[in-house]
Amino acid sequence: MFTGIVAEQGSVVSLESDSSDAGKVLVIDAPRTSGELGLGGSIAVNGVCLTATAIDGNRISLDVMGETLDRTTTGSLEAGRKVNLERCVPAGGRLDGHVVQGHVDGVGTLLEREDLGSWDRLRFRVPARLARYIAEKGSIAVDGVSLTVTAVSEPRDPEPWFEVGLIPTTLAETGLGALKPGAPVNLEVDVLAKYAERLLAFAAPASGPEEEA
Repeated sequence: MFTGIVAEQGSVVSLESDSSDAGKVLVIDAPRTSGELGLGGSIAVNGVCLTATAIDGNRISLDVMGETLDRTTTGSLEAGRKVNLERCVPAGGRLDGHVVQGHVDGVGTLLEREDLGSWDRLRFRVPARLARYIAEKGSIAVDGVSLTVTAVSEPRDPEPWFEVGLIPTTLAETGLGALKPGAPVNLEVDVLAKYAERLLAFAAPASGPEEEA
C-alpha cells in the first residue's frame, strides 16, 4: 500500500524488451530510494506498483508486464524522463495522503493549467467509466500523487473532467509541476468508492427466477 506522497523524482535510464518480448525491463536512477529498497521490494513509479528485480548502486531494475504497458503510461517512458517514486508504507506508518494501491485504473489527459500565483489549477480529462468514482473534495492519485479534487464535471457530461489545486511544494517536488496540456497521466481513483459500488451491486434485489434460485 502507498499513500501518494512522493519521496523522490527518479530518472529513467532505459526501458527495453525483456527476454520473452512479452514485457519490458524499466531501469531507474534513484539515489535516495535505491538505498532503502531491497530485492523484491515494491515501489510506485508514477503511481504504478512495480517490484525491484535488481539493484546496482543507484539503479533499480523493474519488470513491467504487458498488462501494465497496455493500461498505464509506463510504456511511453524514455531515457532521461523524471518519474515520481514512493516506497510502500511500513506497518504503523503515517497515512499522510490517502490509501493508494498502485493499481492504475486508467489514463487521463491534462486539458489545461492556470497559474494562480501561490498555486496552480489543473483540469484533467478522465475516462467516462471512471468519472462516477471521482467526487468533489474526494481523493485521487495522479501519476502517484495524492490530490484532493476541487471540482468535477456534471454527471452526464460527454467529456468528463476533474480539477485539482497544486501547492508550491507539490509543484516543486513532483513531476506535475512540469506537466503540459495534452500530457497523459496515470489515474487511480479512491478504492473505497469501487468497493462500495461492488457491494451495492450484490445487495440489489434479485430481478428474475435465475437469481432467486
